[in-house]
Amino acid sequence: MQKLVFICGLHRSGTSILHKTLSNSEHFSGFHDTGIFEDEGQHLQSVFPPDMDFGGPGKFAFDQNSRLDETSALITPGNREKILKEWGKYWDKEKPFWIEKSPPNLIRMRFFQELFPKAYFITISRHPIAVSLATKKWSRTSVPNLIKHWVTAHEIYRNDRKKINKELYFSYEEMVASPEKVIKEVEDFLDTDISFVNNFKNFNGKYFDRWNKDKSWQFLKRYQKKKSIEEFEKIVNDFGYSLVDLNKYPKLRLNKKI
Repeated sequence: MQKLVFICGLHRSGTSILHKTLSNSEHFSGFHDTGIFEDEGQHLQSVFPPDMDFGGPGKFAFDQNSRLDETSALITPGNREKILKEWGKYWDKEKPFWIEKSPPNLIRMRFFQELFPKAYFITISRHPIAVSLATKKWSRTSVPNLIKHWVTAHEIYRNDRKKINKELYFSYEEMVASPEKVIKEVEDFLDTDISFVNNFKNFNGKYFDRWNKDKSWQFLKRYQKKKSIEEFEKIVNDFGYSLVDLNKYPKLRLNKKI
C-alpha cells in the first residue's frame, strides 16, 4: 500500500530541495512538470484554499482562516477521495511513496493527518533572516513583518506537532551541513532506501551578509534590524535560531508515535 508523505516548511525553507531529492529516488513519486509554481500540491487540487487566498508568501499564517486542523468541515470521505484523484494525476501509482509539498502544510498538519491517518510528515525550518530576505520580493512587506510571520507560523507548528503521530523535523542548515546524516534519518523514518547525490549547498551566506551590512539594502533600515532583534530574538532563540548569532541552528528531532 502506498504511503503519503507531506513535506512541510515555509517558502524558501529548503522543501523543494528535499522534494526533488526524494522524487529522483526510485521508491518515490512527486509532482513535476505540472506547469504550477514549484509544483506545489496546494495549487493542484480544489478541496482547500491555497495560500494566495490569505495573502500569499510571508502573510498567509497571519490569517486564522488559513489554518486547518482536524475540526475542519472540509474533512469528509468525499473530499479525501477527491484530493487523491486530483493529485493522483501527477503521481506514478506504482511507486510506494507519494509526496506532496506546499508551504501552508506547516500549519495544516493536523488537517492532513485527519484526512490521511497513516500519513508521514517531514518538516524543514530555515533561519528566519534567510527566509525573510528570500521571500521579500514576493510579499512586498517589511523585514520585521516577515520575521513576525516566520514566528507566527512556527508557533502554530510547534503546538500542532504535539498531535502528529509520525513526523520528522530538521533544519535547512543541518540538511546542507550534514546531508548524509539527514537523509539516513529520512530513510529510517520511512523505512526505505533513498538514492542520494550530495549536491546540497548552503545559500544562507548572501542573506546574512545583507543583514549584517545594513547599507547594502535600502529597505533594511537600521531601525528595522534593531526592532526585529528587540522583538523577536528571545522567541527565535526558543526555536534554536538567533538574529545575532547567525551560526546557531536547531538539531534534528523525531516525533514518531505508533
